[in-house]
Amino acid sequence: MKYSKILFIGDSITESGRFDDTKGIGNGYVHKVVEKLGLPLDNVLNRGVEGDQIVDLANRWDQDVLAERPDLLSISIGVNDVWRQLDSPEMNQISPEQFKDTYVQLLKKTIEELNLSIVLMEPTIIGEDPESEGNKKLKEYVQAVREAAEQFECSYVPLHGAFIKQLRGKVLTPLTTDGVHMNERGDELMAVEWIKATRHLF
Repeated sequence: MKYSKILFIGDSITESGRFDDTKGIGNGYVHKVVEKLGLPLDNVLNRGVEGDQIVDLANRWDQDVLAERPDLLSISIGVNDVWRQLDSPEMNQISPEQFKDTYVQLLKKTIEELNLSIVLMEPTIIGEDPESEGNKKLKEYVQAVREAAEQFECSYVPLHGAFIKQLRGKVLTPLTTDGVHMNERGDELMAVEWIKATRHLF
């Protein structure tokens, strides 16, 4: 096993039932990645938390990432930073600029403190209409993740693009349960794209 500790961090899409799972992995894309790659469960940590935005990740970063000292870190965040603009417009919102600045600070801090490989995952979708307001707003956040991956030479999982391609295809089977949270097919697509993008790391 090349990595002694692989840590996935993100929102509910990453969490995916981990608190109800005795192994702590959940039943989403993290579980599928572990299964497909045959990763030892002792080497994998799921640190997804429902509802998290980038600022929530920042608030728990020292405890949930730096203290754990992973040698492979996978980050999936951004959907709630846009979704809150749609379902809770009265809240203080995270602009694309604030999102990117916070993301960059977290990456800088992590690279300074740890010797590790980092995987950045594009935020997926908000609604299964490629032209939904959520997906239009999400583009700037996707771009921010892409630019951060280039800046820090991180591995990059182009999930938003993969999901939009599926939504524009002829097969119209749903990928989510509610436009945001993954069903089996959505988790499968995430896992396949993650493995494809990180093949060089294993």
